[in-house]
Amino acid sequence: MKLPQFYTQLDRHNRYILKCCFYVFAVNGLYSMILGSLLPLISREYDLNNIVSGALLSAHQVGNLIAGFIAGVLPIYLGRKKSIIFLSSFVVMGFSIMIITGNPVLLILGFLFTGLSRGSISNFNNTVVNEVSNSSSAALNILHSIFAVGALSSPFLVILCTNLDGNNGWKVAAGVIIFLALISMTLFTRMKLNDLTKRLNNKSYQFLKFKHFWIITGIIFFYLSVESSVSGWIVKYFVDSDIMTIEYAQMLASLLWAVILAGRLTCALLGDKVPKKSLLLATSIGTVVFYLLLLSTQNITVITIAIMGLGFSMAGVYPITISIFGSTIKSYPMSMGVLLLFGGIGSIIMPMIIGTFSFHWGILAGMSSIVFAIVMMMGFVFINVFRIKEL
Repeated sequence: MKLPQFYTQLDRHNRYILKCCFYVFAVNGLYSMILGSLLPLISREYDLNNIVSGALLSAHQVGNLIAGFIAGVLPIYLGRKKSIIFLSSFVVMGFSIMIITGNPVLLILGFLFTGLSRGSISNFNNTVVNEVSNSSSAALNILHSIFAVGALSSPFLVILCTNLDGNNGWKVAAGVIIFLALISMTLFTRMKLNDLTKRLNNKSYQFLKFKHFWIITGIIFFYLSVESSVSGWIVKYFVDSDIMTIEYAQMLASLLWAVILAGRLTCALLGDKVPKKSLLLATSIGTVVFYLLLLSTQNITVITIAIMGLGFSMAGVYPITISIFGSTIKSYPMSMGVLLLFGGIGSIIMPMIIGTFSFHWGILAGMSSIVFAIVMMMGFVFINVFRIKEL
């Protein structure tokens, strides 16, 4: 099998860094998406009501949002390696809290900790892979494909553990996450990052004056709004609308991530051959078309096709956008943290908007509100493609 061009150009140390980032992001995807599967089991175990259960998921997103800022600032004072090891430890603490106690306040803190690690690792991996690969779109697509592998694996880990240990199986799954996270921290200790940290003394926020920063932020903000909303609400939409059984709806949710994986691998193959702007434009248009198709029908076959098209189209938007922004990330280390900070706000706000619309006007109205976010995302993509030079 022919190795990707960006990989063949790396020395031994940078290849190790890249491999570590890939492993860590798989674990990141695993525990980021496993929370939805664990939540009903945790709620039953500790007799939590729906308000507390919702607060747990919100706490995770808040932690993810906070991390966007902390992960950008802390390396300036502690160094990149010490910072990511410290921030990675929060996922260990978070899942340990879930296993040990059912106290709602501590559980909220635990979920917040998992979000803090998730966002920090996302910041670190995107930044480091971008630097090591010289802003290769293929490298970033592979990175996010591996995240999708972890996300896709999460329900199967829960099923396996509950089959092995019944009602306590979710605690076994949480223990597996802790073990994998500890391996991640060990791998970080062996990274040679001195050559990658020389620009960290640049604390400038000059990038906030750049028009292209706000255009890229707009794309990421609305993309994360769409991703978190579709992932979080799609099963409930299908079930509440009596379109299909919960089993088939859950299967489609897994199919969505499987197709996202396929889409990111495809973008990785095309990343060094097709212009980034062309890929980004095609993926954003596809996202609009297939989501509108999804909402327009109750035919299960058409919905399945729409889910596959939606996942395939969504797959490349985030990594391609980050790769387009690559040179600014290199010049201004603070920019990645600020970008993820603003982008993370979308992943918190949009699901709440859907909940409000659904409460007052029904689940279809709630899901229809996502159309606005997708159209806005495409609008920023058009501005990026046709009005500014690629970075």
